[in-house]
Amino acid sequence: MEERRRWALRRSRVLLVERLRPEPLWEPLRERGVFTAAMLEELRSLRTRREQARQLVIDLESRGQQAFPMFLSILRDTGQGELADALSEACGSLPSQPINLRPVELEPSGEKRGKSESTVERLSIPVQDKNEQFRAPPAPAQGSAVDKSDHNLVYQLKADPCGHCLIINNITFSPDSGLSTRTGSDVDCERLEKRFKSLCFRVQTLRDLKAQEINAKLRSLAQQDHSALDCCLVVILSHGCQTSHNQFPGGIYGTDGKSIPIEKIVKHFDGSNCPSLRGKPKLFFIQACGGDQKDQGFEVDCDSPEDETCRSSVESDATPFQAPSGNLDEPDAVASLPTPGDILVSYSTFPGFVSWRDKLSGSWYVETLDSVLKLHAHSEDLLTMLLRVANAVSAKGKFKQIPGCFNFLRKKFFFMCK
Repeated sequence: MEERRRWALRRSRVLLVERLRPEPLWEPLRERGVFTAAMLEELRSLRTRREQARQLVIDLESRGQQAFPMFLSILRDTGQGELADALSEACGSLPSQPINLRPVELEPSGEKRGKSESTVERLSIPVQDKNEQFRAPPAPAQGSAVDKSDHNLVYQLKADPCGHCLIINNITFSPDSGLSTRTGSDVDCERLEKRFKSLCFRVQTLRDLKAQEINAKLRSLAQQDHSALDCCLVVILSHGCQTSHNQFPGGIYGTDGKSIPIEKIVKHFDGSNCPSLRGKPKLFFIQACGGDQKDQGFEVDCDSPEDETCRSSVESDATPFQAPSGNLDEPDAVASLPTPGDILVSYSTFPGFVSWRDKLSGSWYVETLDSVLKLHAHSEDLLTMLLRVANAVSAKGKFKQIPGCFNFLRKKFFFMCK
């Protein structure tokens, strides 16, 4: 299938999942050879109409060049012409009927031209125009260990937008909370908002939420219908702490000074509480501290004269917990952990340690994460990029910081890039 038609299906997936009536399509799809009887039986076994519609649209992309125009034709034949029109509009000017195939003459080896018309007809086979002919799939991008189209090893992101991205940016805290204003966090927020929009997420940013408001917003997001989407992403920029926990340490603060355990945040999106995200990746990025310990690191040999661990100018980037002056770094806060499958939590620092933030340039973690996504999201999977982030951040400052992640993904995750 042509790429423009694939994109039309992806752009229209939300509409199709919402409105498509699959039941009248099964027989025409079988009769016209778009799907086999076994394929249709598998589609019909899905529990809900929405699930059937979503999987049908996904599978259609792999059914050949004629699948798209035939699908449009079947939609019109079954009284769903408005969906066919929407797909045609998304794709551009497309014929509503399958394109005509032109015959070409095949000559048996050793025979000359000039055959009779009847012989030509007998030896003709239909072929596609050059612009419709099969194109070999692109080779895996450099830096990826697997083919991105391998459903068994790679999460498939085909919807546009691919999912919701919620950014919670807590800057100003109530006076009685004892928590300082997180100057510089707006820089982080703007960076990530722009970056995740470029990676095909539908981004919503909320600022200065109390603990109860954070919990309510996360619950509301988890309860939405994500059937037409492929993943979900949550970013929290706040102060944080260590909390008592059964399984997973770490918590973040609302602006009222009340903490929310990370395990509670993650649990909103697990398979039992968010069924429409079952089997789909749920990503959490936490910029905060896991505690109040300051890591001074240990001496290592420089890899090169440019190694940041050996530049004296970098040592002044971070300061301990004394009241900051000028534009020196401030300690931030939190760690986190996931529970069931298809979840990854990336946090800015090792549990128990400080996470550093500059008043002008933002946090080390977010600044580095944004830079790595900009340079490598088109070719590398998420875990590989997070290793780059950890390596770069760990080289900064006199007081050290190393980001980490708890990975419960079952497959590799590649972002969509516009």
